[in-house]
Amino acid sequence: MAERDLRAAARELQQAALDAVEPAAAVHRHVHREGDMLTIAGRSYDLRDYERVFVVGGGKAAAPMTFAIVDILDGRLTASVVVTKYGHAISQSPKRPAGRRPDLQIIEAGHPVPDENSVRGAQAIARLAQQATQRDLVICLISGGASALLTLPAPGLALSDLQALTGALLRSGATINEINTVRKHCSRIKGGNLARLVAPATLITLVLSDVIGDPLDVIASGPTVPDPTTAADARAVLERYRIEETRFLSLRLQKNLVSWHETPKPGDPIFANTQYVIVGSNRLAALAAVEQARRMGFNTLLLSTYVEGEAREAARVAAALAKGIRAHGDPLSPPACLVWGGETTVMIRGEGKGGRNQELALAAALALDGWPGVLLMALATDGTDGPTDGAGAVITGETMARARALGLDARSALETNDSYTFFDALGDLLRTGPTGTNVNDLLFVLVKETTKA
Repeated sequence: MAERDLRAAARELQQAALDAVEPAAAVHRHVHREGDMLTIAGRSYDLRDYERVFVVGGGKAAAPMTFAIVDILDGRLTASVVVTKYGHAISQSPKRPAGRRPDLQIIEAGHPVPDENSVRGAQAIARLAQQATQRDLVICLISGGASALLTLPAPGLALSDLQALTGALLRSGATINEINTVRKHCSRIKGGNLARLVAPATLITLVLSDVIGDPLDVIASGPTVPDPTTAADARAVLERYRIEETRFLSLRLQKNLVSWHETPKPGDPIFANTQYVIVGSNRLAALAAVEQARRMGFNTLLLSTYVEGEAREAARVAAALAKGIRAHGDPLSPPACLVWGGETTVMIRGEGKGGRNQELALAAALALDGWPGVLLMALATDGTDGPTDGAGAVITGETMARARALGLDARSALETNDSYTFFDALGDLLRTGPTGTNVNDLLFVLVKETTKA
């Protein structure tokens, strides 16, 4: 199997994984309607019991999820407001053009750093949620990215504070769990506070998970679920990573976290009439890739969907596994495919451009220099890896030789976090555009069968 064949195989795995977590299909798998009976993950709701049906939500997959629910409700929707990332709003539903639906509002906003539209969208959702009464049904659609896209600053904080804070946390190397712990305690809509606004209406939350292990309180900062974290936990994150972009920001945040009311906790009666359903996840995408690889004749193993830590450290592990397969057939004999999922982090040291998957691929290229018959693909399932138009990158054992021939310095690019420029010059960036879904990152390691003499 030649290098070009490995690249084609990797593209097939990528497509199989993305198809498995297409948001509209994921919603339709879990939500069904027959007449007035709406069934969601085995629980039935008689629509005749509700005066109004509202749809709210946010995330990179918000648009396709919303169109799926609108089609299922088929005329029973009263009003809807969802917020998605710029470029991720689908122009129209397969059945109903969005421009002709006055009850359907899709707002595009900033990600990963929130902007004025993030606040505008969150305010619109809060206003709609507060209209709900005990006789209403509210369906909340959540996917990755909603933590930034739904921004409603807590009393005493301004959008500029949260923009600076988000930037500092993203550069710090903090995990998404830690970042969202802070976000929840700086918001009037996260950390269960949207459920507080909706109560006492019936609340159903459909989630496309982008967080390792699918913890509901972390995904999108848990706007509709109980929050087990505290303001003290949030302060500890700031201290752990020395988040002090400016003295003004630090002091104002510290004051806010001390004085502001706690988020709703488990056992709070506002959660009595709620249902939560995870409709898609990283594991589902990874399993689809595994099945596709096996159909293609690869000996295949799903290593984990809990991969995290520094991207370049994860790269060394992936490279070591590839070498073991190539040299000894351990843990699989070639042709082999390893799949893993999760979300690594990057400690920003330089002024370059890139993302965690591109950085992982670059570190792996250095580690696999001179190893023929090996390919690694690292990608963000939403199509956006860091603040770039790349979804990730592909490398082989020949990547470094090609880079040297073009005069590219891989080690310098790694140290300055400039993986995007490196792979752009090689033509090895993955550019999918917005995929419409978001279930964390995937990594494929392919090793071709050794040619016998």
